[in-house]
Amino acid sequence: MYAASREALAHTRSALQSALGSGAATAAAAQAGSELFSVVEALDSQRALRTALADASAPAAVRERLAEQVFGGKVSAQTLATVKAAAGQDWSAQSDLTGSLVQLGREALLKAAADQDQLDTVEDELFRLGRIVAGDPELEQTLSDRSTPASAKRDLLTRLLYGKVTAVTEALAVHAVGRLSTSPAETFDELSALAAAQRDRAVAHVRSAAPLDAKQEERLTATLTRIYGKPVTVHVEVDPELLSGLVVRVGDEVIDGSAAGRLAAVRKSLT
Repeated sequence: MYAASREALAHTRSALQSALGSGAATAAAAQAGSELFSVVEALDSQRALRTALADASAPAAVRERLAEQVFGGKVSAQTLATVKAAAGQDWSAQSDLTGSLVQLGREALLKAAADQDQLDTVEDELFRLGRIVAGDPELEQTLSDRSTPASAKRDLLTRLLYGKVTAVTEALAVHAVGRLSTSPAETFDELSALAAAQRDRAVAHVRSAAPLDAKQEERLTATLTRIYGKPVTVHVEVDPELLSGLVVRVGDEVIDGSAAGRLAAVRKSLT
């Protein structure tokens, strides 16, 4: 995303935060998040509308008026204020407009989760969902299949998640699976990391050759917190193929302390 779009996103985020600053914040945030997803679906399906709202050559007031004409009376005041603010900005690309509305929809839903003290739960549910999908090749292939309509993927995931996760987790995951840019597992991991970021936390994905007990996990968490200078949420999965040790991934950084990793390094040095 270029500077113009980053600035546009910042202005639009400010408009959303201002709109959610009063009244029934939790309910309003949840509604705004869901409605922003619906707005994005409308823009994804209507190229002419998407082009008109992102047309930097048209006056901002004209674009804002178009947004009100299309979405006024169909979404809440908070959502409409956010969409109008987005339409009034100059975006480097149409995809930046829709992508930013998705981002703000996610942030609004996570705000609702935070207001209900559910951020920890949502973060953990999204991480575990990513692991479940990654461990089920058939499910991952179905959710990744570009020939399958987005609505069918969303219906499938809705059925799988119904009654098993929080409403925010379901809303985030179901919408995301309909417009994937990475694998489903990676997308759910990114959503989990976004939930952690709302609490200014980093997320460590740990693969361990053997289960960690409570004290080991506590020591690992403390060590990573010192390294990264902020609280770290540790998610552990057991992977016997590592033989021994751990592999820790925080963002794009990987710390490989496994026996399998050391063997791979030795093999590479010998070639």
